[in-house]
Amino acid sequence: MYKFKSYQYSIALGLCLAVAGCKAPAPEAAITPSAPVPESFGATQNGDSNNNTSTLAWKDYFKDQNLVDLVDVALKNNQELNITLQEIEIAKNDIRVKKGLLLPTVGVRAGAGVEKVGRYTSQGAGDASTEIKPGKEMPDPLGDFTISAYANWEVDIWKKLRNSKKAALNRYLATVEGKNFVITNLIAEVADSYYELLALDTQLDIVKQTIKLQTNALEIVKIQKQAARATELGVKKFEAEVLTSKSMEFDILQQIKETENKINFLLGRYPQEIKRTNSNNFLSLLPAAVSSGIPSQLLANRPDVKQAELELVAAKLDVKVARAEFYPSLDISAAVGVNAFKPSYLFTMPESLLYSLAGDLAAPLINRNAIKAEFASANARQLQALYNYDRTVLNAYLEVSNQLSKIENLQKGYDLKSQQVDALNTSIDVSNDLFKSARVDYFEVLMTQRDALEAKLELVDTKKEQLNAAVHVYRDLGGGWK
Repeated sequence: MYKFKSYQYSIALGLCLAVAGCKAPAPEAAITPSAPVPESFGATQNGDSNNNTSTLAWKDYFKDQNLVDLVDVALKNNQELNITLQEIEIAKNDIRVKKGLLLPTVGVRAGAGVEKVGRYTSQGAGDASTEIKPGKEMPDPLGDFTISAYANWEVDIWKKLRNSKKAALNRYLATVEGKNFVITNLIAEVADSYYELLALDTQLDIVKQTIKLQTNALEIVKIQKQAARATELGVKKFEAEVLTSKSMEFDILQQIKETENKINFLLGRYPQEIKRTNSNNFLSLLPAAVSSGIPSQLLANRPDVKQAELELVAAKLDVKVARAEFYPSLDISAAVGVNAFKPSYLFTMPESLLYSLAGDLAAPLINRNAIKAEFASANARQLQALYNYDRTVLNAYLEVSNQLSKIENLQKGYDLKSQQVDALNTSIDVSNDLFKSARVDYFEVLMTQRDALEAKLELVDTKKEQLNAAVHVYRDLGGGWK
């Protein structure tokens, strides 16, 4: 009676321990993004969901055929983009690995061995007294030959393996979006460098023209010195100004070389001349018209936002996978084949036939610290992915807002600088005429030429920033990868 009760208590205790062992901690409460995306990019920006520049293909957005040709080469040869494509292949193979875990593992094995046991053992005594056939004893030593097929399968009761496969799929899709993000940045970087090259060409022409003006003024002051209408100080000042401008010319030539090499690097090729538009037309180039759409479209158009979203989904699935580790796992194994102590008996049926079928249900019970730690880490990674998503969306909005404001302010600044350059060009002619008639001294001529040179170079820089701002807003809206 007492033995029966003890047996009952043992079963009850074992069931209680099993239930306790299967208990899993609750996952972190679902956390939504910190704030919704604003309805517009600013008080002065009226978005239209049907009109968004990011929907244009990059070949339609850029009108300069030389730039289009450069981008086309970069998309084929750029090393960083090719590295990213290999990351996609790695992620694709990870899906195959996870998918394979859902299916039974089937294999074939063949084995051979020999065993000699002592006669004065239970096995040895039993073999010595056993006959295979009447009058035929068991061989000693005893051989062991096996040919069999086996299968193992973990039954995915708690969707652990399926969730793991879904997480791998989302990470694969995230790498695809990562590739698209690399493409948008690559196109923007090539365009930036191209417009920088055009700007440097224009600045080089301006410096050369300034050198001619300064050289003419130097000749005039030399003549005036001979006529005792100027001094050696004026001559030396003009010589110094000419030398300064010539030095600036070589600085710009070096910048042109470095910019050409930067473009060649982006195109994945060794240095060669970059074919480009004539620099005489640079200041007449107009930035592409931009339509910003509405901020919520960033969630669908920006590859980095979609990448962060997919990584967040994958992190949530990882939490489910980690939580499923607390539950029992069911493994099924099976085998079928032939087994005999001599090869000649292997295919003697049914005596040599072997088969097995077993189910194994196991659950963690004691010392689950490793599983708890992995679950806590999965929760932490999920929060990291959420914060990264929030940060990416916020950064995308701010980038577009900044560029739209920059386009507007640069246009106003460019108009004012154009007026400044026109006024200084007129002042150069006036100062030269006055200088020839000795009505102003050399210092005023020098300062006028210097101010005009600086204003012209700044005007070129402003035009370059205008063109780059149009490129950046196209990139920041999510254009270029489609």
